[in-house]
Amino acid sequence: MDAKEILAKVDHTLLKQTATWADIEAVCEEAVAYKTATVMVPSCYVPKIVAKYGDKLKVACVVGFPNGNCNTAAKIAETAQALADGAQEIDMVINIGALKDGETQFVTDEIKALKNLCGDRVLKVIIETCFLTEAEKIAACHCVTAAGADFIKTSTGFGPKGATLEDIKLFKENIGEGVQMKAAGGIHTREEMEAFIAAGCTRLGASAAVKVLKDEVDK
Repeated sequence: MDAKEILAKVDHTLLKQTATWADIEAVCEEAVAYKTATVMVPSCYVPKIVAKYGDKLKVACVVGFPNGNCNTAAKIAETAQALADGAQEIDMVINIGALKDGETQFVTDEIKALKNLCGDRVLKVIIETCFLTEAEKIAACHCVTAAGADFIKTSTGFGPKGATLEDIKLFKENIGEGVQMKAAGGIHTREEMEAFIAAGCTRLGASAAVKVLKDEVDK
């Protein structure tokens, strides 16, 4: 697969707690130069990115990140502000504890509330697979589907384990029609990126993608 094709599916990501505006600017410059799908950042940086870069790149941000267990009102407020600031995609974290308690209706309703806010803008749902049993992962697939979200996403990258091909296969078997898949967390090589795309992922969260592929593009 051509390097440019891979990068077009990448959310170029910087979510570290220590990220400064200079760090965010550097990631944005790379996202513009290498035409990644989006730049994925903490919500506080959305207004400054939009003001500086305008329509040169799509801005995505995280909500309820990384733990997912803030209350729904907080997630709604963060999402509403991010959208008002110009975010075009939202990556939310589910309430993992609620899912593990079997409160699937709560999880579905929370996702649906954020999707209603997003409207035509993309909502990706992070289920943090490393903390879930297979049955819980399947339940999460059903919640994401029932809520009408655009993507199911494996991981925050802040848990003990990231994306696996086994989880993507499980997603594919259990998500509804129209739900896309994003693999994120621990994706470091070209081979891994290609493998996740071949498995059906239409988006990747890979902070290393530009570093790995830029030499091919610059040839």
